Amino acid sequence: MGNYLWINLFATSLKPTGRAALVMANSASDARHSEADIRRKLIEENLIYGMLTLPSNMFYTVTLPATLWFFDRAKTDDRILFIDARNVFTQIDRAHREFSTAQVNNLAIISRLHKGRREEFVELVDRYFAFGMERLLENRKRVQPVSGQLLEVLEDAAGKKAVGELVKQWAGLGKLEARYDQYRKGAGDSAPIEKRNKAQHQLREAFDPFFTGLHEGLKQLDRIVRQHEKEQAEAAQKEGKRGSTDRQTRALKTALEELHREVKHAEKFYQDIHWLQERFPRAEYEDVTGLCKLATPEEVAEQDYSLNPGRYVGVVIEEDGKTEEEFVEELLNVSAETEQLINSARQLEKTIRTNLKLLGGAL
Repeated sequence: MGNYLWINLFATSLKPTGRAALVMANSASDARHSEADIRRKLIEENLIYGMLTLPSNMFYTVTLPATLWFFDRAKTDDRILFIDARNVFTQIDRAHREFSTAQVNNLAIISRLHKGRREEFVELVDRYFAFGMERLLENRKRVQPVSGQLLEVLEDAAGKKAVGELVKQWAGLGKLEARYDQYRKGAGDSAPIEKRNKAQHQLREAFDPFFTGLHEGLKQLDRIVRQHEKEQAEAAQKEGKRGSTDRQTRALKTALEELHREVKHAEKFYQDIHWLQERFPRAEYEDVTGLCKLATPEEVAEQDYSLNPGRYVGVVIEEDGKTEEEFVEELLNVSAETEQLINSARQLEKTIRTNLKLLGGAL
């Protein structure tokens, strides 16, 4: 009952144009008995604008998921906006999650679209394009030094070919940069929303092949470097030395890993664009299964006046986006890395045993 005294205080203290929001345990959305009567009255008086369910582990002291309640006494209609954000989060560590800035923006834009503020949607997409292009141009500066490192280490034809393909793929960024500049000139702030939205879809689609090719090139280089590293370790073992890689190869692996991270960071902006465009292709609000639903009073009544977003938005099963070939390749890569670690562990164990025997003899 204490939760609903707090909720009721918020709702009834609003001015005629007042708005408020609070965080409440998920259980309050479906509470029964006297709490249900208060909730029904709040709904019938049209004080609740929206409900947003948070993922679990968003708070350091509470693991259970919570719900954000939004009140608005000046609502223009009698429907309630339900948003289920339980699958939208960034994992910090095993036990904690948070919203990234982009995730907050993406969730907030749903309400703005509902209120008809479509220009804010295309402006958000424009910001993602700008951030993504800026990051890609910074990444391109790193390609030449990394390519030089690769050529110093990989002397075989396959290695040199893979390096050439990577450089060629990055060269394609020039055309995308020109297309982006053309988009900015042709779809300015004064252009109709429909025209800007269509141009944004076309621009984002132009970047998809670039990232696909880039990832393939980096994966190919990863395979070649791992093979080179394996050959080095085997050669060292044959000579009776501890299997290891030289400093040059280790530095190269570090540089490649950094390039992977930077590319993924840049691509994240385009993934956010895709996330928005896939769910709101016309740059206007619409119900999205598994994410949001604008429920009528009749629909809320059918659910016994529950305010749990999960009851309204439905469930969608999303795939990880990997093909069977990609899954098998990833599995083989993990297997190869595991085998290498096991071999290193065995060699280390052998060295330790030898040293212990030597120490025992000396003592």
